[in-house]
Amino acid sequence: MRTERKLTRLDRVFARLDREPERPAHLDMPRMSRHRVALFAATLAFYVAIVWAVVITSWLVRFDWQVMFFRPYQQWPEIHAFLDYYVVLGQRGPTAVMVCAWLGWRSWRQHTLRPLLVLGASLLLLNITVGAAKIGMGRLGPHYATTVGSNEMWLGGDIFPSGHTANAVVTWGILAYLASTPWARRWLSALSAVVSLGVGLTTVYLGTHWLSDVVLGWAAGLLILLALPWVEPLIARAETGIFDLRDHWRDRLRGTAPVPAPVPASAPATLSPLGPSVDEEEPAVREPVAASRLPKPPGYLAPGPHTARSERTPVTPVGSRRPPQSDRVTRGTTSARPLTGG
Repeated sequence: MRTERKLTRLDRVFARLDREPERPAHLDMPRMSRHRVALFAATLAFYVAIVWAVVITSWLVRFDWQVMFFRPYQQWPEIHAFLDYYVVLGQRGPTAVMVCAWLGWRSWRQHTLRPLLVLGASLLLLNITVGAAKIGMGRLGPHYATTVGSNEMWLGGDIFPSGHTANAVVTWGILAYLASTPWARRWLSALSAVVSLGVGLTTVYLGTHWLSDVVLGWAAGLLILLALPWVEPLIARAETGIFDLRDHWRDRLRGTAPVPAPVPASAPATLSPLGPSVDEEEPAVREPVAASRLPKPPGYLAPGPHTARSERTPVTPVGSRRPPQSDRVTRGTTSARPLTGG
């Protein structure tokens, strides 16, 4: 009696994945629409406003000092251990590995390199823009502040804007940017917003960033996500180049033999009565054996259309197949020689 094996939950998951198409038809690249351009311009204006407010030591800097003197890590010490682990969601190394593993599986499943290339391009833009802003403004953090009430700018620091916050916005926002359905895009956008908001407030709780650093980090990460459609043509070109390079190396590793060049025919040598001179001697060229054989003459083909053997009319041979001989007498017949005598 045969019993069917009971499918586990993991078997059902893989069976579900096998039914998914390799290249979903509804996948589309986000375009730089007017709405997106307006959001990009508004975010850029907000970014410049935050920087200007910190440079002129406005009310935002005073609010930073008030939050720092409040010391949230002393007000709620019971959540300190949890937030020490939660802030890892904003570190570039661990988050890049987790998101890269997921996008790598999607790239393998859909036979495209676009998810990985989009992640690489966004992280490259993040390192260039945020890193340049950190080094250029050189703001010190709350733990290293020197003068109460100052903006602590251009003193050799590297915390403005917050790298944790910007990295959380970009890394988790990539999942929403690459979502295949509007429903998934909305939910992943909300999830990435909550995660990045929590990471930014965690850095303020731990005292490693000013509140203005976190606000500027949110704006910096959002600018990168909004600008990604401008980079899509370069990503598509890079993907095409990588696939072409892969095909080239694949053909090279297969060891395709090159076609040999034909051997040029040499002119007939003229021999002098004294034999070949030293100047006229040339190295002998070994010709292939197949080239020395003369081609066989073509067989005789009777004129007219060619018909198959089954379509031909059978012909019965008449008489003997032996060639006629004039000096041979056929059996049963009288001799053809003339009789002599009387």
